[in-house]
Amino acid sequence: MYIFFSVLIVICAVLLILIVLVQNSKGGGLASNFGQGNQVMGVKKTADFLEKATWGLAIGLIVFSLLASFSIPNNQKIKKQDFEQTQTAPAESSEPASGAGEPLPVE
Repeated sequence: MYIFFSVLIVICAVLLILIVLVQNSKGGGLASNFGQGNQVMGVKKTADFLEKATWGLAIGLIVFSLLASFSIPNNQKIKKQDFEQTQTAPAESSEPASGAGEPLPVE
């Protein structure tokens, strides 16, 4: 499931990048290219569509990111037997190993 959400995040991010690059902050962009002649949508409707698509993709990106974070596989499941073994294991000594504090002989 995590991989599915990761793929959706990548697709949504690429589409969001493309939509933002098509827009122009001063009303140009894709809307200005359709300014001449008769067209189906018109300049105002194209700008509205691009704005709604931007908001929709941004919200989708956030939702998919949250869903992906909740669906991360947990490989560190502790079994009851493993837990009991760690509780009964003897503690290690804090003394250094033999020879650890001795200097090395110089040749």
